[in-house]
Amino acid sequence: MANQILIATVLMAVAGAMIASQAPINAALGRSISSPVGAATVSFAIGFAVLLIATILIGDGSSLLRAVKAPPFLLVGGAMGALFVFAALWSVPILGVVTTASLMIFGQMGAALLLDHYGAFGVAQHSINVTRVLSTALVAGGVILSRW
Repeated sequence: MANQILIATVLMAVAGAMIASQAPINAALGRSISSPVGAATVSFAIGFAVLLIATILIGDGSSLLRAVKAPPFLLVGGAMGALFVFAALWSVPILGVVTTASLMIFGQMGAALLLDHYGAFGVAQHSINVTRVLSTALVAGGVILSRW
């Protein structure tokens, strides 16, 4: 278990660095093609292709057919991801990478507090407590310090 925690920690730190890099890269793509929405579309198309190939290569291609039977509200994640990519690539030139990333993390933590507290979507329930609220407040402080 400790090994899995270490791997998950490193994986998420690397993924976080990629998210911080993704927004300015997509913003540059938006400038290059003169369309922020077009850049988000290209980004999603490439991501889709990579995931489709990976799904097929690991032998899970048939799982895609089962998505039509999933409750519709579970399919909204793709739309949320599209909004996230667009919001980030649009905001980076205005706010800068640090403030944009800080706001992303703050929004994620605020939502995560509620999702954990209610055990939403089948995740393990973790009650809101002072430590968790303070960690979110510290990120809010970081947002303020990064911008003003």
